[in-house]
Amino acid sequence: MEVTIEDARLRPVLEKVEAGRRLDREDGVALYRSADILAVGHMANLVRERKHGNVTYFNVNRHVNPTDVCVAQCKLCAFGKRARDPKAYTWSLEEVWHRAGEGWSEAVTEFHIVGGLHPELTLDWYCEMLRGLKERFPQVHLKAFTMVEVGYLAQRAKLTIRQTLERLKEAGVDSMPGGGAEIFSERVRRIICDHKIDGRQWLEAARTAHELGLKTNCTMLYGHIETEEDRVDHLLALRELQDDTGGFQTFIPLAFHPANTAMEHVGTTTGFDDIRNIAVARLLLDNIEHIKAYWIMMTPQIAQIALRFGADDIDGTVVEEKIYHDAGATTSQNLRRGDLLRLIRAAGREPVERDTLYRPVSRTESAFTVLV
Repeated sequence: MEVTIEDARLRPVLEKVEAGRRLDREDGVALYRSADILAVGHMANLVRERKHGNVTYFNVNRHVNPTDVCVAQCKLCAFGKRARDPKAYTWSLEEVWHRAGEGWSEAVTEFHIVGGLHPELTLDWYCEMLRGLKERFPQVHLKAFTMVEVGYLAQRAKLTIRQTLERLKEAGVDSMPGGGAEIFSERVRRIICDHKIDGRQWLEAARTAHELGLKTNCTMLYGHIETEEDRVDHLLALRELQDDTGGFQTFIPLAFHPANTAMEHVGTTTGFDDIRNIAVARLLLDNIEHIKAYWIMMTPQIAQIALRFGADDIDGTVVEEKIYHDAGATTSQNLRRGDLLRLIRAAGREPVERDTLYRPVSRTESAFTVLV
């Protein structure tokens, strides 16, 4: 299809995209700085359809956040609370196991497990939690713990990252989410999340997970005080690691929600920002197979548009998501499987239910089968 390129800076980028050549840092900055969002989206859609055709993936998952108590107290976060905060919570092991399985009739294929950096919960406690989940829900994939959480547990247990990941994997971790990456720029991290591991440590933890056979996701938090160059450098660092390990399954751009944080003055992202970040990610991350439009962050409506701007995944049913809602998200905390099917089809895409490893799921009224 012919596309009119209004921004001359994008013409050499289009030539590379059409030829299937890798984009560089200069190309990435040009994409972020261009107002020609339709041209950027056109290029991203070319790559998206080259990789996935008309398919859009989703899964039936459940988020489990065992605690919001966190020692980090990052300026960007509305979720973490001090241990003495009367609004803070920490579930017992029994409560984790109960909440993971309660009130949901559809067969869940994944538990997505993240939480705060609790000053008292130990690596042994989390391993017992994982074993209990595996015992009660042996068919459910456990996607658990960010690189930041692993780094904190390793520090407290006086173990290496590798030893900690080996313990967690033995206890039941099947793969890992991509949170906590925020933005790798040292300048920015000193301001927004100075208590977390730094960008280099995040990447090394991900490398170690991949070496141990754990697939992970990866993320970037945008819309705060970062520059276009910071975003591009972040994406290229992920691409470089992926060249080495091939362990990243999915990239999820995450918009900063400033409400109830120490950075409320920053303001919220626009739909224009959200779909541009999807598109640029699809164009720069040529070696990461999937780009996710996280509907609970960008709203189901913007997520639908993103399916024409590079995204091939719309996430899952979720159920009781806490982190973004503590930061002021007004979206529903869950969508049923039928809702996701309708959203994807209304966007002109073909829905395919997947498990965490992107194997298609065949579902009947009473059961599901993973098609290996």
